[in-house]
Parts: sequence; structure tokens; C-alpha cells
Amino acid sequence: MTRPMNITEKILADHAGLNEVTAGQLITSKVDITLANDITGPVAINEFNKIGVEKVFNKDRVVFVPDHFVPNRDIKSAQQVKQVREFAKSQNLTHFFEVGRMGIEHALLPDNGIVTAGDVVIGADSHTCTYGALGAFSTGMGSTDIACAMASGDTWLKVPSAIKVEFNGKLNKYVTAKDLILFLIGDIGVDGALYKTLEISGSTIKELSMDGRFTICNMAIEAGAKNGIIEPDEITRKYLENRSIRIPKFYKSDENAEYEKKIVYNTEDIEPIVALPHLPGNTKPVSQIGNIKIDQAVIGSCTNGRLSDIKAAAEILKGKKVHKDVRLIVFPATQQIYLEAIRAGYIETIIEAGGAVSTPTCGPCLGGHAGILAAGERAISTTNRNFIGRMGHIESEVYLSSPYVAAASAIAGRIVAPEY
Repeated sequence: MTRPMNITEKILADHAGLNEVTAGQLITSKVDITLANDITGPVAINEFNKIGVEKVFNKDRVVFVPDHFVPNRDIKSAQQVKQVREFAKSQNLTHFFEVGRMGIEHALLPDNGIVTAGDVVIGADSHTCTYGALGAFSTGMGSTDIACAMASGDTWLKVPSAIKVEFNGKLNKYVTAKDLILFLIGDIGVDGALYKTLEISGSTIKELSMDGRFTICNMAIEAGAKNGIIEPDEITRKYLENRSIRIPKFYKSDENAEYEKKIVYNTEDIEPIVALPHLPGNTKPVSQIGNIKIDQAVIGSCTNGRLSDIKAAAEILKGKKVHKDVRLIVFPATQQIYLEAIRAGYIETIIEAGGAVSTPTCGPCLGGHAGILAAGERAISTTNRNFIGRMGHIESEVYLSSPYVAAASAIAGRIVAPEY
């Protein structure tokens, strides 16, 4: 009889061909999907070419999504995408996403059914942990690790120990999944889950949409976690139905599984949260922020660029105007989300309010393009990081929030809660 295991351990044990695994154990695991983008992809391709194999392990399982500096910002970014495009063509890869069909990778892959429940997914991007929302083990790795997995279909890793986090109770008005994960990171710190599993559960999570679950797992890395994960349930099943390319496998933790520790929060105690410069863990309730004026508001990214996020922004902006001193930039996470937001009238509302709507891109989030900050400027953003210089000049400041708070702040010209 095997020892009781949590969901992450069960997924890794199966992919390693073992009956059981324990925290700290080094394993070789089969990989279901490898992922890289236009920044990390060329490095992975260069390393793959050094290995000396002619073909990737599976043309359906190696995925490239140019999304960071696209549409191409400059000549260098154009060359990077060209290299990825040509490699994808030479390998006859099933999943390469060109401009016009692309989106932000961590919204695009689940929405297209490329990743699914029970998978092991590794990506050359730290926010690959997003797919834990489906009940998958997904984590970011370096481009060299991705190159090796592209060739072999295997990777090696240390089994992480786990922290179980429960959110129980009903969400307060204008409190979202983004506020829950910011609250958690603020409580345990940006290294509070270093190389650990953050297993997120509780009655609040059971009521969350897939959009909200993706947001929470997306930011697990901001607490240092190896992966974030949520047990799949009926909401997960409905999302994956008629979407998943491969048959999903639903794992759940044993009742007596071991955890390094358990943390329980009463969701009803949580109000909208803002992370102040220069760490995602530097959080305060929005009611305690004070009078902080902003120059720019950004709504989008792999964290909050989904349809419900665009809807939340439109709800706040309806019939109002963006402050004359503020630039509001909204970028839906995929072309399909963009289309659905147009059909629902959300894009019209945003534009009528004075917001600019961009093609799907990671651009502003990493200070790449389409919204870079100058010295002394402040932005409130629904993105995931606010490190020094993250969105532009090293003397700029980034404040992280939900779409509700970002939209309300764009109207007010300063950081406020909705219904200010």
C-alpha cells in the first residue's frame, strides 16, 4: 500500500512511473507539454540544436507562442520571432501561434485545450504555473531544461513539499481572485513558499470561476512556489469538456496527505488589496493606501486579461470617463477573448470612457512595449510583478490590483476602491 499523497505528488509519481514519491525526492518525469515564447524560445532552439537530435520528441507536444514583444517591437524582436517561426515550420509543429491567431501563452494554451488536467507541463516562462488551475503540475524552467525536454520528452526535478491554503467564506463586493492571491503573498511573503507546492482549496475556491482559478495559480510563483494547484471539480470538467485535445485525468489529494503546513483564511475578512512597489508581497488594503496619484492604468496580462476581467473593467467604466491625466490601456489575453469582449459591448464601453485597447500581447507587463513608463511615473496594473523597472524606467512605480480597482483608479486619477 502506498503512502497518502497530495495531488502534486500523485501526478509526479504517475509521470515518473513510480508507485509513490516523497518531498525532496529527485525524479525523472515524462512531460506532456513543453512551452516557450519569443524571448525564451530562441535560446531553447539554440540549445536543442547542440544536442544533435533531428526531431523534437513529439510535434504535438512542443508549443511556441510569440507573445512578449509582438507585434514585433523592433528588428531584434522580429529576428527572434523569425527564428521561432522557422524552427516550428522545420519541425512541422502543430502549435505555433502567429500574430492574428496568437494570444498571451498562459491564456491561449488552456483555452485551446492544449494543456489539461493531470498533465506535467514545463515552460520557459515563470508563469507556466498558471495551468495548476486545471489540476495539472505546471512549472517554469530555464530554456536549457526546455531544450532537453523538447528532445527527450523527459525532465528531472525535485518533488516539492506542500503548503495547503484554504479560503473559506463568501467574497465581499469587488473582491476577486486577484485580491485573494495578493492577500496570501502579502501574508507569507515573496519567498514564503520557496520551491513548494501551494495547494489552494476551501469553500471560496469551490465557487470560483476558471478565470479566477487561473489568476490565483498564475501568481503562485510570486510567493516563490514551484507550482500552484487546485483540485479539479465540476467547474473544471465543464471548462475542459469539448475543449481538451487529450483526455484529462483528474487527481485529488488523499485525506491524510502530508503538508508542511496548513493556512486557513476567512475570505469575508479580505477587502480589495493593492501591492505597493517594489514587491508583490508589499500589500495593503486599498482603504489604507492614501492619496496616490497615477499616470497609467493597465488591465490585461496572463494574470487578468480574461473575459471576466474585461467585463469587470467595463462595469466600472460604464458611463464614466478616464481621468484627463491618466492613460488607460486594456489588452485582452487572446484574440477570442477580444472578440467576445467586442460582442458583449465591453470594448465599446472602454473606448467610450477614453481607454486604449491593444492587440493581445505581454508588452506592457514586462516593460517591453505598448505602455512603457517614464521616470517618475506611476501605474496601477492588473499584471503580476512590480519590481524596480518592471514596466519601464527604474524610477517608475507599479502598483498591482484587480481590474475593479484599476478601472476605478483610472477614473479617479488616484488609487481608489470602486464606488469611490
